[in-house]
Amino acid sequence: MSGDKHTDPWLGLGGVDTVSDKLQFMHEVMTGHMPHITRVAVALYDPETDYLRTFVYSSKEESPLTHYQARLADCQSLGEIAASGLPRVVNDLSVFNQFGEEHQHTRAIFDAGLRSSYTLPMVWGGHFFGFVFFNGDEADVFTERVLTELDVIGHMITLLIYNERTNVRVLLATIKSALDLTHSKDPETGGHLERMSRYSRLIAHSIAPRHGLDDQYVENILLFSPLHDLGKLVIPDRILLKEGPLNEEEQEVMRTHAEEGRKLVDKLLKNYGLDGVEQVGMLKNIALHHHEAWNGSGYPDRLVGSAIPLEARIVAVADVFDALTSRRPYKEAWSNRAAFDKLNELAGVQLDAECVQALVDNEDQVLEIQRLFKENAYG
Repeated sequence: MSGDKHTDPWLGLGGVDTVSDKLQFMHEVMTGHMPHITRVAVALYDPETDYLRTFVYSSKEESPLTHYQARLADCQSLGEIAASGLPRVVNDLSVFNQFGEEHQHTRAIFDAGLRSSYTLPMVWGGHFFGFVFFNGDEADVFTERVLTELDVIGHMITLLIYNERTNVRVLLATIKSALDLTHSKDPETGGHLERMSRYSRLIAHSIAPRHGLDDQYVENILLFSPLHDLGKLVIPDRILLKEGPLNEEEQEVMRTHAEEGRKLVDKLLKNYGLDGVEQVGMLKNIALHHHEAWNGSGYPDRLVGSAIPLEARIVAVADVFDALTSRRPYKEAWSNRAAFDKLNELAGVQLDAECVQALVDNEDQVLEIQRLFKENAYG
């Protein structure tokens, strides 16, 4: 990148689009005087599940770790870094080769030809939310001079990730506050939203390699999927809370929640100045198309098969499965096996068969989600 346009190359960040682009730009600037730093990566931490997950990276070669997750409790050295808030330098990664499963991520990096690492915990306002990893293709590249500069760059990356996630969370917090008002009356509970969002992420993670989905897509599915029924905020209580079956006129009103949801997303983005939130198109697709059916019988646009946005197909499977396996005032919870059988029955008719199979094939993780986000006696 030419220096004619900016006296300081970091000023170019303002014109870069995505978090991934910005990270790659930073890495490109770094390699001018730190050529042996060949990989920069970010992993995010989910305190509710204790999982650490890959998010974005920049590397000369394909990253050895994508779609990777591990419990922080199972990663002793990373847990110590998170607890202390202090960075760690390992100038020779071969020292970890003698250890077992705990260091499988380190061995994967070593096997990819990387020989040293600098790990910086991302902490903002006393809140730990992930790591920045710098890797060198030679041992002993992290000298005192290099570390001084990387500390500054690491904190810039921390701010970049924090700001991006904060923008999204401001939007989500606003919407969820409104949804809480609805769900205080609606039998669908917050537990439903927690479970179905994680089922959605599980499906996305499973099919990601086949569809070329990056880690950001998978994480944004987790963030955006609970907002699928946003449009129900405008549905009258006499319809939304009706105990018996809806008549044809009431069903027509209820179906408008898909288009109303997309309109509400547009309004909120404009009101909060968040039009630049990354992958916001995913949120719009989920709100608008989560009731489309594979055979074209859904609404609002009667889309068929792969014409339905993938994120909407994923959310549809997650939503139906949790509805089946959750207790409601008008029904008992189905067993997972019965619900899986029903999903298989709907596969290729109402639901995307690939997304159904992705959920069915990961029953152990489904059980773990149900254990972590179990409903109490009051829903």
